[in-house]
Amino acid sequence: MQIVRPVGREAAAKKYDILSALMAHALAGDAHRQRLVLRLMSLITTRYNWQRNELSVGQREIARLWCVDERTVKRDMARLRAMGWITVKRQGARGRVSVLGIDLDRMLLDSRPAWPNIGEDYIARMTGREAALGDPEEEAPNVVPFRRSEATPVGQGPWAVIRDRLLAEDPALFEAWFACLVETGQGEGILHLAAPTRFHSTYVRTHLLGRLQMAARRADASLHSVRVD
Repeated sequence: MQIVRPVGREAAAKKYDILSALMAHALAGDAHRQRLVLRLMSLITTRYNWQRNELSVGQREIARLWCVDERTVKRDMARLRAMGWITVKRQGARGRVSVLGIDLDRMLLDSRPAWPNIGEDYIARMTGREAALGDPEEEAPNVVPFRRSEATPVGQGPWAVIRDRLLAEDPALFEAWFACLVETGQGEGILHLAAPTRFHSTYVRTHLLGRLQMAARRADASLHSVRVD
């Protein structure tokens, strides 16, 4: 999936698109999800630096904005970190607050199932297919998946769940890079995978390991790392 970046001349419109994705994701969920996403959106619209990807605000200030106590702030920020939506860029020290980052890629991937509620034009814009809507002969993105001679048995363990998550997030990316990975073992919280070639394993480690690890933690809380050889 082509991730929308809030940069360039259309940065303002892209920011609205990202916030729209969060809104749709919240409205498609229960009251707990709606409240959590609304609180995050309040931080994005009031304190987030889009250019630097930095959110620098103390718990007391957040509590005042959310109209809650600091204990609630700690709990909800921990939930957002566990979801992978918020990361710690620089830990606070000597009275300074921590500098946080927001993983826009992760948020958009998680919110994608709710995009149809907004409309087909929104989906096309967010996935980079907008130009193709008026041209049925527009070529598909130039993604060349590795050929697989036979489907590899996956079983019913954590890797099967992880594969399903990755496939649901982005089918094209899954077929190109994740489908041919094979589980070779698991132990001490580490899931071991094998790639068909050295180039393939290097690419996954360099560009896609974060997505793999997040999917692994969501599938099985005991998994804290993924290794691709």
